[in-house]
Amino acid sequence: MDICRSYGLSFLMHVSLYIHFPFCLKKCLYCDFDSVAGSLVSPDEYVAAVVREMELRAGQLAAPVSAPTLYFGGGTPSLMAPQLVGRVIDTAARLYGLDTDAEITIEANPGTVTAEKLAGYRAAGVNRLSLGVQALDDALLQQLGRVHSVEESLAAYKAARKAGFDNIGFDLIHSLPGQSLTIWEKALGEAIRLGPEHISAYSLSVEEGTPFAAMFEAGVLNLPHEDEATAMFEATRHLLALHGYEHYEISNFARPLFKSRHNQVYWRRGNYLGFGAGAHSFLREPGWGLRWVNPRNHTAYLAAMQQDQLQEEELQQLARRDALAEAFFLGLRLLEGVDMQDAIEEFGPVVEEEYGGLIGELEGKGLLMTSGRHIAIPQDKIIFANRIFSSFI
Repeated sequence: MDICRSYGLSFLMHVSLYIHFPFCLKKCLYCDFDSVAGSLVSPDEYVAAVVREMELRAGQLAAPVSAPTLYFGGGTPSLMAPQLVGRVIDTAARLYGLDTDAEITIEANPGTVTAEKLAGYRAAGVNRLSLGVQALDDALLQQLGRVHSVEESLAAYKAARKAGFDNIGFDLIHSLPGQSLTIWEKALGEAIRLGPEHISAYSLSVEEGTPFAAMFEAGVLNLPHEDEATAMFEATRHLLALHGYEHYEISNFARPLFKSRHNQVYWRRGNYLGFGAGAHSFLREPGWGLRWVNPRNHTAYLAAMQQDQLQEEELQQLARRDALAEAFFLGLRLLEGVDMQDAIEEFGPVVEEEYGGLIGELEGKGLLMTSGRHIAIPQDKIIFANRIFSSFI
């Protein structure tokens, strides 16, 4: 289906770009992402397919676009050689109007990078590195099934600085099996000492179909008590704020001017096009939004690209009610919350009809607060965020 022309996109559109690299050295025990361990497909062959998809999708556009961000995610995109990353960046610049000051991020597993590779990424145009550190304790890393050590994480960070990266993110996970508040605070302290510009601190989520889920069902996953998990979250907020990190999204903290521009596109329902097996795309207009996903099986994806066939699976044209719900449960992930005036201008009186009573009820319980034009979750109530989000669905 010729999506862009079918829906009459004939204006300059700002669209972020996402590249999905689904391959890993090893599947982590907690991971439910669209990724696979090992493949007979070479990175060169896969990137050639991604570039072809980018060419085919660009051919659908009725007018030029401008891309403010480009993000390489996975999987483990740091398994790609710098020249392959550079090829994708060059294609994005040629076909999608990649901004000269675009934020270009690559996720990296510390066990898959070298000083030479990091320098190559920087030379290719990558200007933001997201290090999947996850834990700063070797025993915890082993429990997670990670392929790197603490020493490798620290070495990767130092090598990235030497390569010229001045925008580095650390990904960490708390509430892990066998993790205590003391262990978590030690990890936070070490991260703060290193001084990355961005820290993502996620609570472990046991996802269906993962080895961790099977271990949980068998009663052998030693997760922290709920009270201790809450204490880890609160310690994260307080320690990072104390050292100059702004808490701007439920699990994300940044130094001034270093919030993830790309991820904010998702939370603000901005336009993005995903390329690669299992990549998701979203166009905010026309109508109330359009979503689709690429074939998740990388063999099927490659076959489609070899035949020059774009395949949009799970294609969904959103109804206004769907888009409105998204605007609230995504927007409320941000600490600044939802701009009510913008919501009313976009969706009309249905905002008050659908959510006026709910918002008043949640404010009465202290779970939402009003600040100027915005409604937001108070910082001390973020622990209840999932319950609040579900109210808007």
